[in-house]
Amino acid sequence: MHHPTIGKPVNRRQFLGQGAACGLGLLAFPALHAAGAQNKLRVGVMGLGRGLDHAQALLQIPGVELAYICDVDRRRLDRAQKTLAPKVPRPPVAIQDFRRLLDDREVDAVFIATCNHWHAPATILACAAGKHVYVEKPGSQNAREGELMVAAARQYRRLVQQGTQRRSFPGIIEGIARLREGAIGPVRFARCWYDNARASIGRGREVPVPAELDYSLWQGPAPERPYVDNLVHYNWHWRWHWGNGELGNNGIHYLDLVRWGLAVDFPQRITCNGGRYCFQDDQETPDTGVVTFDFGAAGASWEFSSCHPRKTEKHPLVNFYGDRGTLTLDGNGYQIFDPDGRPTAQGSGPGGDLLHIGNFVEAIRSGARLTAEIEQGQRSTLLCHLGNIAYRTGHTLHFDPLTRRLINDPAAEALWRREYRPGWEPKV
Repeated sequence: MHHPTIGKPVNRRQFLGQGAACGLGLLAFPALHAAGAQNKLRVGVMGLGRGLDHAQALLQIPGVELAYICDVDRRRLDRAQKTLAPKVPRPPVAIQDFRRLLDDREVDAVFIATCNHWHAPATILACAAGKHVYVEKPGSQNAREGELMVAAARQYRRLVQQGTQRRSFPGIIEGIARLREGAIGPVRFARCWYDNARASIGRGREVPVPAELDYSLWQGPAPERPYVDNLVHYNWHWRWHWGNGELGNNGIHYLDLVRWGLAVDFPQRITCNGGRYCFQDDQETPDTGVVTFDFGAAGASWEFSSCHPRKTEKHPLVNFYGDRGTLTLDGNGYQIFDPDGRPTAQGSGPGGDLLHIGNFVEAIRSGARLTAEIEQGQRSTLLCHLGNIAYRTGHTLHFDPLTRRLINDPAAEALWRREYRPGWEPKV
């Protein structure tokens, strides 16, 4: 199917029109109801942790058949089958190897909610197999993969939506539109925060792989390493071999809003200062720190405290600071304050997976514009990769927004891409 909107920039009228359409929230779904009867979609979901949420949302959209569920862990497959079976007329086929899903020519779209090291390779394979793709954040494990994902979407003319859901929340869309209209004047800086109370993951021991887990396929494109008992299914986030730390786990949501609100694409200077301060364990990524970005005309920072919740501090998702006040994004909406801190306006709306997944389905059916098309998604994810590279090299990065390349920095360049297990290298 040809989609004339793929890859084209959005002008102001289109931006505000998109906000109005999305502002209808669930009321926009009659279009999906009408199309569903005539244009049935068969989909598969890969990765049944976060992917189970995708499946539950898909079941609410008429005309979408959940044909496959896929996970390398049979325990997750069994749990998903028990959860979904009472809700569907025909249970989805449960598989461990997602390539069976790609081989089915009747499948229209794939939802990828795997570990980060699988996001890009699976997306590229799915595009090559003729499937549209919804891929969870961050979408890529390294900067080079982000480039390849965009190239695959263009070459195979597939729709690829990144799972940065707030791009489809009507209250957030309205807040960004107010920002763009000059509600707080020229915007000079944006700040965002994340905190949590994550516990130590301890020291892992090499143990036999559980019989229910296909660990070889779990590793997939990543060079093989021994199985340890504190890795699967979540703590891979904190190891560079598979994950991207808190930046790729949660920072992507906040920095996507920052980049969207500031109307910027690429930074020119990046710093990251912090460390592993809370626990001495197997985690390699920082638990505390501050990442800063200089975009030339404006700047931004993201501060994170993964293992200490800092309950005495109350922050919104993002603060935008303009000459005539501050605009905050929080939850599903926004609030505007004058220079003295007095609230002057606010707005909110529905949120959740259904809006964002609904936009993806509508784009497949009618050519509607994706709210988080992969090129825009990966521009935001690049901020996360650059922040991690700055942390790992221990120095300020200088980046050329025109060439989209690091400037005279071999140590940073070495972290732009990764090595792959033989035979699994993503190619376009």
